[in-house]
Amino acid sequence: MSDQKKKKFNVLLFILKFFAFLTAAICVIVPVSIGTLMYLNAPYRQVRISETEGITVQDDGSYFVWVRRGETSQSVGSRLKQAGLIKSRLFWNLLCRREEGLIKAGTFRVEMPKTQLSILKELIQGEPIIKRITIPEGVTLRRAARILENAGICKIEDFIEAAGNPGIVDHYNIPNRTMEGYLFPDTYLFPVNYQPEEIVREMADNFFKRIAAVNPGALDMSPQELNEKVIIASIIEREYILPSEAPLMAGVFFNRLRVRMALQSCATVEYIITEIQGKPHPTRLFYRDLEIENPYNTYIRPGLPPGPVSSPGTVALRAAMFPQATDFFYFRLVDPSSGIHYFSRTLDDHNRAEWLYLKGL
Repeated sequence: MSDQKKKKFNVLLFILKFFAFLTAAICVIVPVSIGTLMYLNAPYRQVRISETEGITVQDDGSYFVWVRRGETSQSVGSRLKQAGLIKSRLFWNLLCRREEGLIKAGTFRVEMPKTQLSILKELIQGEPIIKRITIPEGVTLRRAARILENAGICKIEDFIEAAGNPGIVDHYNIPNRTMEGYLFPDTYLFPVNYQPEEIVREMADNFFKRIAAVNPGALDMSPQELNEKVIIASIIEREYILPSEAPLMAGVFFNRLRVRMALQSCATVEYIITEIQGKPHPTRLFYRDLEIENPYNTYIRPGLPPGPVSSPGTVALRAAMFPQATDFFYFRLVDPSSGIHYFSRTLDDHNRAEWLYLKGL
């Protein structure tokens, strides 16, 4: 055999050996790889969940998985691994690169056992558990928290704590200790088991959007100036019945502030009784209630209370921003059925309105 033929034979032999080795390697690697992937993807048969933010076990054995707005898939995978719902964070990240679509924000109900791929598809293609929640105008922070807890959104104490979070309060430049008055009353779509900090931010963002629509110049006010308007609006919200009278009430309150006269608002006394003293809402106020020693009592202290006493809506905010020019200093409800108030300039006229009301009864 010539040297050239020997070289060709050796090359052919090398190629055959190489392919034989490659085939053997594939026969070993592929099953091992498939087995490894199947193991990593396989669900835990007995999930033992550890305490993890946003992941809770339900009475029926399913799990609520909450995904924050803007949260990355890697962050979600880290929490799932910490909770014990998936075996491998690395495999989760590989699946996220392979799957098309982004993980949605919200709360998802996940039934176990379930593969990692199934969990990922649930977070991408599934619909989060959403509840429609209405926060009425004029409610206090605690009452809003009770509404949220009754709907299964978050606990009362967690919402109140979030509303007083210094980081959130400072972020919105609120010169108060809590977000009371700056959480706009509206209808919201919240996921169940939603994080209270997210609720507070969403309601606060809505507040600043709405107040900018009422008065674009509101966002240019100093925090102190805006806060005064919000406090007045929160009082008006608890006082007016007819929207047409709200600007007139605002004019009365600003007149009283101008001459350093006590506002004498029942709403501030109610706030002391229900929110500070923790008592049930009174059906009527007595003279002893008007003498409660507290900074929020506008019967015995001139000027504004330390903070808002309710969540004002658009009507009250507009009235506080654009009060009606008037020389009235008093108003009194004279017809509960229609909500009509009698506005007067002097205390004698004010007292006469009470006599007329009683006579009419």
